Amino acid sequence: MEVIALGFSTLFAPSVVLMLAAGVLAGLVVGSIPGINDNIAFAVFIPFSFAMPPEQALALMVGVYCAAAAGGAIPAIMIKVPGTASALLTAVDGNAMARQGLAGKALSIAVTSSVVGGIASSLVLLVFAPTLALFALRFGYVENFALAILGLSSVVGLLSANVLKGVISALIGLLTATVGFSLVTGYPRYTFDNINLIEGIPFVPLLVGLFGVAAMFELLVDIWNERRSGKAVSSLPLIDSLNLGRALARRLMPVWSLSATIGNLIGVLPGAGMLMAIFLSYDQAARRFRRRFAGKAGEKPWGEGAPEGIAAPEAANSAVTASSMVPLLSLGIPGNSTSALFIGALAIHGMVPGPLLFTQHGHIAWMIIVAFLIANLLLWPAAFIVIKSVSRSVFAIPKEALVGVIALLCLLGAYADGANSFNIWVALIAGFVAYGMRLAQIPLGPAILGLVLGPQLESSLSNALSISGGSWLVFVDPVNHPISAAMLALALLFWLLAIHGWWRQSRRRPIAPPPQSGPSSS
Repeated sequence: MEVIALGFSTLFAPSVVLMLAAGVLAGLVVGSIPGINDNIAFAVFIPFSFAMPPEQALALMVGVYCAAAAGGAIPAIMIKVPGTASALLTAVDGNAMARQGLAGKALSIAVTSSVVGGIASSLVLLVFAPTLALFALRFGYVENFALAILGLSSVVGLLSANVLKGVISALIGLLTATVGFSLVTGYPRYTFDNINLIEGIPFVPLLVGLFGVAAMFELLVDIWNERRSGKAVSSLPLIDSLNLGRALARRLMPVWSLSATIGNLIGVLPGAGMLMAIFLSYDQAARRFRRRFAGKAGEKPWGEGAPEGIAAPEAANSAVTASSMVPLLSLGIPGNSTSALFIGALAIHGMVPGPLLFTQHGHIAWMIIVAFLIANLLLWPAAFIVIKSVSRSVFAIPKEALVGVIALLCLLGAYADGANSFNIWVALIAGFVAYGMRLAQIPLGPAILGLVLGPQLESSLSNALSISGGSWLVFVDPVNHPISAAMLALALLFWLLAIHGWWRQSRRRPIAPPPQSGPSSS
C-alpha cells in the first residue's frame, strides 16, 4: 500500500494531474478526428514532452492513450467514419442507432462502456504489474533472450491466418534494428557512411513516420477516391439526450463484464492488439443478443442499432489500454503498437521499462499505474464535454486541411527530436514503407515488436553465449534456467499451432479437377 500511496502522491501534484487531464481532453479530440488515431496522437505528442519533467510528460501520454481509443467512437457513431481502428465495429450499430434519432443514447453507451472497460483494465495493471516485476528480477541474459523469442513468436501464433506476412513484418523490424553500431562488436552496420545512422535509425522520427505520415498518405488517397466518385458526406445526426438509463445499464452489464475480461486477457499478450479483442467481444455479444433479444418487439436486428453492438467493442478496446502496459512495465515487452510508443517516451527521460523501473524509478512506475485509473475516471465527464462542444466543429474540418495539419505536426515532431533535418527524411521514408505494407496487407505490429526487441535479442544472445562458453544448450537447460526452457517451449507451441492452422486451411481448399480432354474430332 505504501508504493500505491507513493504513486498517488506523485500524480496528484497540481502540474502532473493537470497534464493528465489535458491528455484526456487532447486524446478525445484527436480520437474524434477521422484519420488520426491513438498511435498518431502519441507519436506527435512525444517530441513536445522533451522539455517537461518526466512526471508531467508521462501523465500526458497516459491521458492521450486512454482517451484516444474512446474518442474514436464519436465519428464512428455520428458519420460512420471510425476515428480509430478500434472503433471499426462500433460504427455498424452505433451509426445505425444515430440515424434512428438516438445518437445521444449511442454515444452514452460508447462512453460508459469505455469507462467500465478502462477501469477494469486499470485494476488489472495495478494488481499484476508489480507481481510480474518481482518475478522478472530473476531474469538474466538467457531468460531475456528467451523472452524476446517468446514475444516475437506470440505475434506469429496470433497471426495464424497469415503467418508468412507476419514473419515478413517481424523480419523488417529486426533488420531495421541492426542499423548503427553493433552492440556486440562495436562496428557500424548499414550506415552507408552517414553519420546520422551511427547510433541507429532515430526512434521517434521512425515511429512518427510509421503511423503519422502513413495516415497522411491514406487520407490523400481517400480524398482522391471521393473526388473521383463524387461521394459527399451525409449530414450530421442531431445529438439528443445523453442519459443511458438504469434498465439499459443492467442489460449491458454482462456484456461489459465479458468484453472487459476478453480485452484484459488479449491486452497482456504481446502483439495481440485491440482488433483481436474487439472482434472476439463483438462475436460473443452477437451470440448473446441473438439468444436473448433477437426477434422481440421493439428490438432492432443485430447490426441495425443493437446496444450490445456498441458496448462490446468499446469495453474491449478500453480494457486493452492499461492491460497492454502490464508486459511493458514489468517485462519491457509492449502489449501493442501504441504501448510500444511508451518505450520512446520513457527513453527520452532516461528510463527503461522492466523490473528495474520499479527499483530505480519507483515513484514514476507507480504514478503511471495509478494514472491509468484516474484517467479513466476523468474520461467520463470529459467525453460529454467534447461531445457537446467540440465534436461538431471537428467534423466540419475539410479533409484537405486535415492532411496539412497532420503533415505539419508529424514533420515538426520528427525535426524536434534533436533539431535535425535528417529526421524529416526518416519520417517520410518510414511513412512510405508503412503505407506500402498496408497496401500489401502486411501487419505493422510485428515490425514494431521486432524493432523494439531486436537490440535485446542480439545483446542477450551474445552475452548468454559468452557466459556459457558458446553452448546453445544453456537456453533449454531445465535445471539451471527453467524459465528460459519454459518460454522457448511456449514459443515453439505458438509456431506449431500456427503451422497446424495453416495446414488445416490448406486441406480445406478445394482442389480443382484436371481438365478433361474430350474426344478428338476428325
